[in-house]
Amino acid sequence: MQYWLIKSDPDTYPWEQMVEEKETFWNGIRNYAARNFMREMKKGDRCLFYHSVKDPAVVGIVEVTKEAYPDHTAKEGDWSMVDVKVVKALPRIVSLKEIKAAGALKDMELLRVTRLSVSPVRELEYKHILHMGGL
Repeated sequence: MQYWLIKSDPDTYPWEQMVEEKETFWNGIRNYAARNFMREMKKGDRCLFYHSVKDPAVVGIVEVTKEAYPDHTAKEGDWSMVDVKVVKALPRIVSLKEIKAAGALKDMELLRVTRLSVSPVRELEYKHILHMGGL
């Protein structure tokens, strides 16, 4: 199993909507590096669901249920999407400020390449964030 972080602006697609829908396609990725990471995702991989922009924080966990396929919302170009389903909310959200302060997370892609909406997460980073979030 691999681990990932997927970002969503809460004004566009909040965690609460993800929970309500239970499963959705993750589309609209228009960055080549993020697209390539998404194409590496396998069914069963776990993703940290991250609210970006205002009050950035990891708020929950989703699981990949369908591997990369063509993004039907793309008007041009070679773009992909995956399907994800809710696993659970974190009992306590983990803010970007806390992530930056955690020495064990200093090399996390989220902190190195801040603009990516899909990025890999090392297993130890994933477990550390879950621990910080009360799991």
